[in-house]
Amino acid sequence: MSDIIRIENVTVQFGNYQALEDISLSLEEGSFVAIVGPNGSGKSTFLKLLLGLEKPDKGLVKVFNKSPQELSPQQVGYVPQFKTLDRSFPAISIDLVATGIYGHWPARISKESRQNCLEALGRVGAEHLAQRPLGKLSGGELQRIYLARTFVRKPELVLLDEPATGIDAVGEEDMHRHLDDYHRETGATILMVTHDWLTARHHASHVMVLNRKLIALGDPDIALTEDNMRRAFGHMGHIHIMERNAHRHA
Repeated sequence: MSDIIRIENVTVQFGNYQALEDISLSLEEGSFVAIVGPNGSGKSTFLKLLLGLEKPDKGLVKVFNKSPQELSPQQVGYVPQFKTLDRSFPAISIDLVATGIYGHWPARISKESRQNCLEALGRVGAEHLAQRPLGKLSGGELQRIYLARTFVRKPELVLLDEPATGIDAVGEEDMHRHLDDYHRETGATILMVTHDWLTARHHASHVMVLNRKLIALGDPDIALTEDNMRRAFGHMGHIHIMERNAHRHA
C-alpha cells in the first residue's frame, strides 16, 4: 500500500505557543488511526493541517501526495468536534446531508443528489430522519446526520474530531459500528481523535499518541504502553482506568 499522508518535520506555532513540534510520520492508505493525548496536545491542530485549515510554520504536509490546499472536496470528509449549527435554522436532515454535496445550503436538491443523500442516511441507519427538522434531533441523531453528510461524498479520507462528544453510550456504539462498516466496505483511511481507550484498542488499526510531539504511532498494543501514557499525560491515572475498563469488558 502507498502512503496517503506524509508529514516531515512539521512545527505549528500560535504566537508564543507551540501547538506541534517537529512531527514526522507517514500513514498508509486504508489505516484506521485513533489519535489520543491530553487536552491542548495538538490533536485538533493536526487534523486541521490535513484539511489545509492550518499551515505549518516549518516542515512539509502531503495528503494524496498533494498539499492539503490542492485536494478535491470529494476526497476528504470531516466531522468537527463542536457543531456550531443553529438548531433553530428552518432546515430538515436531508438538507444538511446535501450540504456535503453542494458545499452550501441548497435551494433545491436534484433527484440524483436526493437519492445519494438517502443512501448515505441509510448507511448510518437514519433514512427515517430525512424529513425531520434539525431542531427536533437528539445529539446522537444529529451525529448520524453529520456522518451521512460526510459519507455522501464517499471520501477516501475521513477525519473525525472527538465524534462521540455529546452522545450517549448507545449512540456512540452505533457511530463506531457505522465507521467500521464504512472502513471495511470502502477501504477509506480514517483518523479519529478520541479520549476513549477502548475505542482506540478495539476499533483502530493504529494509535497515535500525541502531546505536541509525536510520542508513539503503531499497533494499539505497542502504542498504548505504560511508558507512552506517562510521557503523554505525565501520570498513570489514564492507563490504570484503561486497564480496569479492558478487564471489565473482557
